[in-house]
Amino acid sequence: QVQLVESGGDSVQPGKSLKLSCEASGFIFLIYTMEWYRQVAGGQRQLVAKAPPLEKAEYNDSVKGRFTASRDNTKRTFYLQMNDLKPEDTAVYYCHAKWRETDVWGQGVQVTVSA
Repeated sequence: QVQLVESGGDSVQPGKSLKLSCEASGFIFLIYTMEWYRQVAGGQRQLVAKAPPLEKAEYNDSVKGRFTASRDNTKRTFYLQMNDLKPEDTAVYYCHAKWRETDVWGQGVQVTVSA
């Protein structure tokens, strides 16, 4: 079965850190571009970070310097380390995998940042 399973979502205080994980199965993880998106209630799904197989990760300007996306091709897992979280980071975070015409979405995890 082709699927992505996210974990690590939680409710935290501003300034705290959180690490999301995306475990992949059912496809050749190594050749896929992995991405993290987020979507606020009533808003559009926004690209947060992108990690091609053989290139450095790219980030949305709103998270540069605070978030780090990384992939472990051996463990078939994609991560998003989130530091210095802010209330505006509150959203549902989705893992996405893409290769040619094939793409897979995770179910999403809620991240809430509030005092």
